[in-house]
Amino acid sequence: MRWMRWLAAAAMMAIPTLPAAAQPLRVALEFDPAPLDPATDGSYTNRVVTTVMCDSLIDMTPDLKFVPLLATSWEWGADRLSLTLKLRPGVVFQDGAPFDAAAMAANLARYKNVAYSIRKTEMAAISGTEVIDPLTLKVLLSRPYAPLIALLANRPGTPYSPKILELSREQIANAPVCAGPFSFKSRLAQDNITLERFPGYWNAAAIKLPGVIFRTVTDSNIRKVDLAGGGLDIAQKLSPTDVAAVAANPKLKVYKSPALGFVPIEFNVANGKAADTPLGRDPRVRRAFSLAIDRAALNQVAFDGQYVPSNQMEPPGSTYFDPNHPVPGRDLAAAKKLLAEAGVSRLAFTLRTGTDPLDAQVAQIIQSMVAEAGFDMKIVVQDSAALVAATRGGDFEASMLLWSGRADPDGNAPVWLSCKGFVNWGHYCNPKMDEAFLQGASHQTTAERQPFYRQATDIFLTDQPHVVLYHWSMLWGMTAKLQGFKGRPDGLWRPEGMTVTP
Repeated sequence: MRWMRWLAAAAMMAIPTLPAAAQPLRVALEFDPAPLDPATDGSYTNRVVTTVMCDSLIDMTPDLKFVPLLATSWEWGADRLSLTLKLRPGVVFQDGAPFDAAAMAANLARYKNVAYSIRKTEMAAISGTEVIDPLTLKVLLSRPYAPLIALLANRPGTPYSPKILELSREQIANAPVCAGPFSFKSRLAQDNITLERFPGYWNAAAIKLPGVIFRTVTDSNIRKVDLAGGGLDIAQKLSPTDVAAVAANPKLKVYKSPALGFVPIEFNVANGKAADTPLGRDPRVRRAFSLAIDRAALNQVAFDGQYVPSNQMEPPGSTYFDPNHPVPGRDLAAAKKLLAEAGVSRLAFTLRTGTDPLDAQVAQIIQSMVAEAGFDMKIVVQDSAALVAATRGGDFEASMLLWSGRADPDGNAPVWLSCKGFVNWGHYCNPKMDEAFLQGASHQTTAERQPFYRQATDIFLTDQPHVVLYHWSMLWGMTAKLQGFKGRPDGLWRPEGMTVTP
C-alpha cells in the first residue's frame, strides 16, 4: 500500500536526554522558546512559559470564555471606540513595582510603538490610552475592533514591570519581570528555564507548586520515556503515536483537548530573491502542491488518526470555518494539470522544518506524496530559532511552521495573510484580503463577521500563499500524581490549583 511506503520514508531522529529536575513541576517543551518578551516573540512554547509565569489583563477558560484576571471588569463605550477596564487592586510586579493603570498604559504603548515590537500590526486599531484613575484605564480605538478583548487576553495584555521597560530588548528578555505567580530565576539555552514561586502574588493561596522547570526535549520518544521513568511531570505535546502507551500506564494519564492550533506550510511569494521561482510566482503551482497531499492518509500514518485534517486556519466545523471549502481529497490528476498550465513539468525546491522528529516525519511523508505530482522537495531541518530567522529574513522557499491558534478569528489568518501580518514572512499581500479582515474585525456579532472571513477564505484558497495541513489535538502526557491540570484548546494552561502528590 502507498501509505506503507510513506511511513517507511519517515525516519525518526534522536536527541540526547537531559538531566531531570527535582521538586518543582517538571515540564518538557518540544522546542526551545525564543527570548521571553511578549513584544518580540511569536513562538508557541514562549506562550506556554509566559502564561505560567505571568498574568494578563483577561484570561481564557478551557471552553474559550474570556474571564477577569488583572482586569476585574470591562465595558465598551457607546460608540465602540473605547474599552474601559477596571484593574485589580493590590497587585505588584515580581520586583515590587505596583501594577496600575499607568503601568498598563506604558506596556500597551511599548507593544505598539517600540521599534523592535512585532505586535504593531495587532495593535494597529489602538490609538492610545487614558488613565482615568490608578485602577481605571480606557483603551482608545481608531475604529471599532471587536477582537480587542481577545488581544488583551494574549501577549499585548501581558504587562511587564515598568522598571524594566526602558532597558534594551536583550536585557528585558534575559531577566523578564511580570505580575504573575512565578518569577523568572534562570535560563540555560537549549536546556531549561527555571521559575520560582512569587510569594507576593495577589492570588498566592491558589499556587501550591514551589516552582516550575521547563526543559527543552525535542524528541517526542524521549519525552515519553522520561515521563514514564518519573523524570517529568508533564510532557507538553505528547506524540499522537504515544497516546495508547501512555494511557495504558497506570502511573500516567493523558489529557486531550480539541485544538485551535494548526500547521501551515508558508511559501515565499515576495520576500527577496528566494521568491523568484514558479512556486513563489504562480498560485497554480502552490494549489497543485496542496492537491498532491492526502491529508487523511497523513493523519492516519503520522498521527494515528488523532489530529484533524484541515485546509483553513480555523478548525473544521468551528464557527468561522467556511463549509463552502471542505478539506480536499488528494487529486494527482488535477495537481499535474495545474502544473502543466503553469508550464512546469518538475519543480525542485527546499522545505525548511523544525527539529521535532514528528515534524520531520510529516515532511518526509509529504515529500513522497508530492513527488508523484512533479515536485522534488528537499528537506532542511533547523532548530526553531534558526528556522524563524531564515523564514523572517526571506532565506526560504517554503517553511513548515505552526500556530497555537486564537479564539477570535482575527488572531489566526490575519497575522499570516494581511500585508503587514507579523508572521507574514513570505510577504504575501492582497488588498482585498486586508479589506475583508478589516471589515470582519469591525463588526460585533458572529452573523455580521462571518461573511467577511469567508470572503477572505475564498481569496486565500485562490492565491494559496500557505497550505494548511492539519489542526492538531492537544495531547498532554502527565504523571497520575498531578491534580488540577486544565489544558486549553490553544495549548496553554494556568498553574492555579495544581498539585503533585508525593
